[in-house]
Amino acid sequence: MNKKTILLTGGTGFLGSYLAKRFVNEGYKVVILKRSFSNTFRIKDLIDESKIIFYDIDKVSLDKAFLENKIDIVIHTATNYGRNQEKKSEIVNDNIVFPLKLLEIATFFNTDTFFNTDTVLYKYLSDYSLSKKQFLEWAKLFSSKIKIVNMKLQHLYGPKDDEKKFVIWLIKKMIENKEDIRLTKGEQLRNFIYIDDVVDAYITVLNNLVKLSNYNEFDVGSKRSIRIEDFVLKVKKILTEYFNMDIKVNLLFGALKYREGEFFKIKFDNKKIRALGWDDKVSLEEGLKKTIKEIL
Repeated sequence: MNKKTILLTGGTGFLGSYLAKRFVNEGYKVVILKRSFSNTFRIKDLIDESKIIFYDIDKVSLDKAFLENKIDIVIHTATNYGRNQEKKSEIVNDNIVFPLKLLEIATFFNTDTFFNTDTVLYKYLSDYSLSKKQFLEWAKLFSSKIKIVNMKLQHLYGPKDDEKKFVIWLIKKMIENKEDIRLTKGEQLRNFIYIDDVVDAYITVLNNLVKLSNYNEFDVGSKRSIRIEDFVLKVKKILTEYFNMDIKVNLLFGALKYREGEFFKIKFDNKKIRALGWDDKVSLEEGLKKTIKEIL
């Protein structure tokens, strides 16, 4: 049986690049929407070997990808967090208008995060959170016509992640071994899930699409959550005991105040996706070792 064609947004990003490679390996035809100036280092091998089709949507019409390919499934991982001082109109365009243009086409996977809760919390992410909530309401309206899957991800991490994100930033600061690391008290509970397990979650849902109703939401996280302080200490322990590094920087817990609207507990339920046969296989220790090896 021929595999279907997946249109993937955010394919040059951390999650998107891993999904693209896995979809190709699973036999799907993969079409990626990107911008001409996107950094393609994560998928360079796929491009060089012509294993994917891509369109620069800042140069060609969005319709071109659909006119030239029979798109069966749209998987939307692109997002604008507003971390680079983008205008509100840019955030709305990227997080609402752009995916709305894709909603009428095919089965639609939306990628959501643990930041998107019932209340806008972090002030610095309020525009992002609001736009994601509003788009999700639009997606629910469209579920009367097409199948919608909302993948709500906990804190994913792994090799080739963005250096500005907490896990990679922390590891690199410890490896550099120069400046003391200023942190909050670290009482927040968080759930970290390795990238390969997240990709497995997408594959599991794809393999079970025929069983699903028109609107589906899946929480994706690991079996155990951990306090930020304990997570930081675990990273240090792995670097010192497994990689034989002498970490001399001081971990200054409490040097930073909590962000406005900080949340300390997380609520998610993996039962629905586990019922489809998915399970997280990579322990936090194993995942951190793999991530650190790629950095060293």
